[in-house]
Amino acid sequence: MQQYFISSAGVKIPKLIYGTAWKEDKTADLVELALAKGFRGIDTACQPRHYKEPLVGEGIQRAYAKGLKREDLFLQTKFTSISGQDPDDIPYDQDKTLSEQILESFTVSKINLKTDYLDSLILHSPMANWDETLVAWQTLERLVETGEVKQIGVSNCYDPNLLSKLYQHAKIKPALLQNRFYRDTNYDSELRKFCDENNIFYQCFWTLRANVHILKSKAIAKLVESKGKTDAQIFFRCLNHQNIHPIIGTTSSKHMEEDLDIFSFSLSDEECELIKKSGPY
Repeated sequence: MQQYFISSAGVKIPKLIYGTAWKEDKTADLVELALAKGFRGIDTACQPRHYKEPLVGEGIQRAYAKGLKREDLFLQTKFTSISGQDPDDIPYDQDKTLSEQILESFTVSKINLKTDYLDSLILHSPMANWDETLVAWQTLERLVETGEVKQIGVSNCYDPNLLSKLYQHAKIKPALLQNRFYRDTNYDSELRKFCDENNIFYQCFWTLRANVHILKSKAIAKLVESKGKTDAQIFFRCLNHQNIHPIIGTTSSKHMEEDLDIFSFSLSDEECELIKKSGPY
C-alpha cells in the first residue's frame, strides 16, 4: 500500500506520511488508526501548542502491540524554537543555550515517542538569524554523528538563498525540506528545483486546504471521471509523480484508505501537466 523513497542519508521514507498536528485528545486513536490502515510514516513535533507528542507515542505503542515493528516505521519529529512555543508550555528549559534546548527537546521527544532513535529530526523553522540557524544545524549534526538520528532537515524555509547557504555550510546536508504548499510562495518552484538538483526530499503540508482551486479544476474533474478516483487521490498521485510528497492529516478512516490507494494507478506526464497548469505550480 505504500511506496518509498531512499533519501540522501540512506533512509527509507514513505511517499505519504501521516501528520499529527491539531489532533488534540484524539491523537492516539488517530495514529493507531493510520498505522492500522497502512501508513508507515508519522510526522510530529515537540511543540505542545499544536502537537500532542506523548499521545503520538501512545498510538504507536498500540500499533506495536498489534505487531508493527519499530524498524518498519519512519518516525519524524521537530525541534521548535521558543518563538513557536506556547510560553506557558515550553517542553525544554528556555534559559539554556540554543544547543542545550535542542538536545533537551530531543530527549523529551524520545521519551514521548518511546524510542531510542529517530529516523528524521527537523528544525521546525530557520532561527531568527543565520548564526543561530547554523548553531541549531550543527547541534542536529551532532545527533546524527551519535547515531541517535538518521537524517536531519528543515521546515518552513521559503528562502531559496537560505536553503542554499545552509546546504553549502552544512557538514551533514539537509536530507529533507518540509514546507506549506500554496500559491503565495509560488509553490516553492525555485526551492523544489534546488531540492531535485541536490537530492533533498520535498514534503508538503496544507496541500488540500490551500488548493481547492486545483481540486475543482476541469483537469482534475476529467480525471476523476476517467480514473474512477477522488479529486484528492488524483492530486496526491500527480504530486507524487513530481517528487512532491504530502503530509496527510485526515481524521477520516475512509480518506486514509483512499489516500493510500493512490499507488494503485498512475498518471501520464501529459495528465500531470494539465493539473499543474491549474495552479499553476
